[in-house]
Amino acid sequence: MTMAPQTRTVETQTAGVAAPAETGVLAEQIRVSVPERSLRSDLRATSIVWRRELIRFRRDRLRAVTALIQPVLFLFILGTGLSSLAKGGMPPGVNFKTFIYPGVVAMSVLFTAIFSAASIVWDREFGFLREMLVAPVSRSAIVIGKCLGGATIATFQGILMLVLAGLADVPYNPVLLITLVGELLLLAFTLTAFGVMMAARITQFQAFMALTQMLVMPLFFLSGALYPLTGLPGWLSVLTRIDPLTYVVGPMRHAVVTHLNISPLAQHALSPGVTWDGWVVPIWLSLAIVAAMGLAMMSIAIVAFSKTE
Repeated sequence: MTMAPQTRTVETQTAGVAAPAETGVLAEQIRVSVPERSLRSDLRATSIVWRRELIRFRRDRLRAVTALIQPVLFLFILGTGLSSLAKGGMPPGVNFKTFIYPGVVAMSVLFTAIFSAASIVWDREFGFLREMLVAPVSRSAIVIGKCLGGATIATFQGILMLVLAGLADVPYNPVLLITLVGELLLLAFTLTAFGVMMAARITQFQAFMALTQMLVMPLFFLSGALYPLTGLPGWLSVLTRIDPLTYVVGPMRHAVVTHLNISPLAQHALSPGVTWDGWVVPIWLSLAIVAAMGLAMMSIAIVAFSKTE
């Protein structure tokens, strides 16, 4: 009878002594090793985010199909319906569908690039974005990966519209197609950066969609995609000149009309170029402006993500 309390006392003391030692062993076993941040890890993170965007797009085939519906409707229904009204302003041998074709191709990139940035808001609502932000990589790598992924997807959508060039009486010239693909890639990057910049601080998916719906169509209509930029009222000319889409639609239309079998006078009538107070902006400067806008908006997005908790 006297041994039982002594036994319990020894067991208690043993447990009290063993606990700290066991805790130390466990601490050594579950020690977490966090790799140091380096350029290599940032490049790998950019690549992973870029590939994730491509995988999501590949699995969502309905998205690729629906993104083409509106540009196709603009090209073949609106273009055909307005051909009779615009016939008097078109040079001989050129129809209205050929004129609006560059703008419609840019339109397909516009919707896809802007809405690809919506995945940021979606990831934030479901908590996945927080897991990405706590990774031992710079947040600029995540933003760059998002911009490159969205630009790749949007360019692919534009290439699908280039396949329909023959239906708009646009020749399948290799030089023309390569030029258009390069301009589409630049436009896609800038528009994706614009979408990422907006999504950096928006916390609700519905708010992002409402904001993009409010901005997307004005960007398209102010770009000169459906009408020439000459002879416009002063206030409308100012709005068209601050639209980044204007500085891509113009070079794209110039590339198309220079490969048509029409006179130089007719080419100038179809593509007079973007002007600043009567001075025609060179094509290289137009594209440089678009690139500068894209880099500026991506930088703003990086700063916004750096301040995100």
